[in-house]
Amino acid sequence: MPSALPDGEPMPEDGALPRHALAGAAGRPLGFYLHVPYCATRCGYCDFNTYTASELRGSGGALASRDNYADTLVEEIRLARKVLGDDPRPVETVFVGGGTPTLLPAADLGRMLAAIRDEFGLAPDAEITTEANPESVDPRYLAELRAGGFNRVSFGMQSARQHVLKILDRTHTPGRPEACVAEARAAGFDHVNLDLIYGTPGETDDDWRASLDAALGAGPDHVSAYALIVEEGTQLARRIGRGEVPMTDDDVHADRYLIADERLAAAGFRWYEVSNWATTEAARCRHNELYWTGADWWGAGPGAHSHVGGVRWWNVKHPGAYAQALTEGRSPGAGRELLADEDRRVERILLELRLADGCPLDLLAPAGARAAERALADGLLEPAPYGEGRAVLTLRGRLLADAVVRDLVD
Repeated sequence: MPSALPDGEPMPEDGALPRHALAGAAGRPLGFYLHVPYCATRCGYCDFNTYTASELRGSGGALASRDNYADTLVEEIRLARKVLGDDPRPVETVFVGGGTPTLLPAADLGRMLAAIRDEFGLAPDAEITTEANPESVDPRYLAELRAGGFNRVSFGMQSARQHVLKILDRTHTPGRPEACVAEARAAGFDHVNLDLIYGTPGETDDDWRASLDAALGAGPDHVSAYALIVEEGTQLARRIGRGEVPMTDDDVHADRYLIADERLAAAGFRWYEVSNWATTEAARCRHNELYWTGADWWGAGPGAHSHVGGVRWWNVKHPGAYAQALTEGRSPGAGRELLADEDRRVERILLELRLADGCPLDLLAPAGARAAERALADGLLEPAPYGEGRAVLTLRGRLLADAVVRDLVD
């Protein structure tokens, strides 16, 4: 979750939504994102809304403490029930992210999930995910998570090479993420993801191949692979600015992506979003699919973003301010925006074009339709889906996805 918050109109103190937000809600999935903003150390590339103990010391006092964080987040889940009123939908996906959610006791994560179950109910096949750092879990912890209702876990592996992990300020040792996969399987987890990052300064093609091979050898059924983005204000950006480490260029990112797609495909993985591969449809991250298809989700926690029926809002960033608002019976929302039909059309193109299913051509304005014809001629869109009224990226199109999207939203 990026740390910067957008501008917007003020959020009502009771968190109330416009009446139109729940119109037609029965036909849309509902998910929950739960943000845990704590980390043991700050990774040099991270721009998420997270806090170490030293960063919170003297800032927010007891309200910012992780000791009582689960109780605070449960209060927002109860607020969500009040705001959504008699909305009958059970929750289909829950995703606990951060930060490092597994710095909290497993019982705390289970209590947060139980609050969603008590207030809304969970769909019989609900997908329940938590992120985890490899060094923050052990077999007993994973068994407690599974007993508490979690059925999917996502480990931040990033790389199998020690010198790459060092540049990223990751504290786990090579081999630990692969061991975590085995421990999660032994605990009974249905689905396991490994997150990888490519394009770290100093990483070679052989380093990247080794990371992919190590990840695949561990036996997950889902792999996410993201190009490293150097965000302004991060420690890594400062190091690059001082010339301590080199910046990785776009051509290297493209080469690494091609290596990833080739190796993952050979191992039986299929891409379903530009940066995500799964062995089966059941192994896809259904929660992320809510984001990419414009469904409804409530984001609870400091800085978390939500979307319901064309209304998007975001919470205050600091854990102390977040807890203070809920303690005083106020919504922790910092602002919101009501999306116009044109906003939603553009967002559908931006997000759905990144999916293997693509986006409907009838979403495109005349200029975008002409751009799609050019993209087809240039080999950036697949011919067969195009003939059926959908824009689907080719492999080359995926490499140029941002540029293709910019043309199609015109």
